[in-house]
Amino acid sequence: MAKPLEGIKVLDLTRALAGPFCALMLGDYGADVIKIERPGAGDDTRKWGPPFIGEESAYFLSVNRNKRSLTLNLRDEKAQQVFLKLAADADVIVENFTPDVMSNFNLGYEDVKKVNPAIVYCSISGFGATGPYRNRPAYDQIMQGISGLMSITGDLGGDPQKVGIAVADIGAGMWAAFAVMAALFHRDSASGGGNGQHIDLSMLDAQVAWMTYQAGYYFATGEAPKRLGAAHPTLVPYQAFMGKDGKYFNVAVGSDALWDRFCEGIDRMDLHEHPDYASNGVRVNNRSKLVPMLQEYFLKRDADDWVADLQAARVPAGPINDLADVFGDAQVLHREMLLEMPHPTLGSIKQTGLPIKFSETPGGLDQPPPLLGEHNHQILTGLGYSDADVEQMAASGVI
Repeated sequence: MAKPLEGIKVLDLTRALAGPFCALMLGDYGADVIKIERPGAGDDTRKWGPPFIGEESAYFLSVNRNKRSLTLNLRDEKAQQVFLKLAADADVIVENFTPDVMSNFNLGYEDVKKVNPAIVYCSISGFGATGPYRNRPAYDQIMQGISGLMSITGDLGGDPQKVGIAVADIGAGMWAAFAVMAALFHRDSASGGGNGQHIDLSMLDAQVAWMTYQAGYYFATGEAPKRLGAAHPTLVPYQAFMGKDGKYFNVAVGSDALWDRFCEGIDRMDLHEHPDYASNGVRVNNRSKLVPMLQEYFLKRDADDWVADLQAARVPAGPINDLADVFGDAQVLHREMLLEMPHPTLGSIKQTGLPIKFSETPGGLDQPPPLLGEHNHQILTGLGYSDADVEQMAASGVI
């Protein structure tokens, strides 16, 4: 089957996570992604470990499938010429250098636009191309802190915590993929007239946009929301509880109708019409009484038993799985969210699956995460360079 982005050519000059995740999303659905890396070193994450699988970083393998690798020393004028030759026929460039670096290489948006006015050029940085912080370095943990996310993550009265995956990076990558698709759609529309544009995407902007209802609470009250651990600021009970066996499970009572079913499911109809708990508003106000009472009650039986009874009563409830549970889960496996693909040196590697299921143009795992410079010869000869040219580039440090 055809893939939705077949025919789209992407030059990926990114490393670490935000940019590679953007390019991964495009590659999973058919774009031809050429990952451009430093000769002899490559993406920083090639060395991020342990764990390693063979000689390959598990981190790198997780976000770089469906890409080809070309090494280019962008400080070299010959390499810059090669890049512009690639860019002349490309649809998208994604880069995540600090602002001005690509322009210093004479490869910024205005430079590329001269050879390809249709290019969609996406720049991802910590703080964006403008503003007082534009030149500050940024990693995910810094952004989780400065964006406010860590202020609302962690136990009540405890230390601020970061989320267990790099959500500021991954979120920026997802915003970038969306932005690229919007820009391609506009380019190919009547109003776009075939012209590309520059996308300035800030990790800080992306993370602040994710604050949504927590920001709404601040706008409404003027008070910064507090950390609540696994609880919800405006719904009760909507959090994790521990069962008799020491395992935790989640309950999400998102309406008063669900409260009715919740009381029935746990055999506590005495709480149903109790004036302190009959509606969500009073449950929120009496959180400090209700939650400890429920927790004590839930210690009478194992977590899985409570989950089964609540699900039977049509109350949203589920276990808190570790990743060993997740990748053995029947629903996860049915939805093909665990896949395997061949690798040139490792035999076979496991990958997370594709979350978007198209009925007519599904994506796929077509190319394993590339070895550094694996596709140098293929890509450069495809541009018209001879074997001797490629050998000379390698000898002179261009690739």
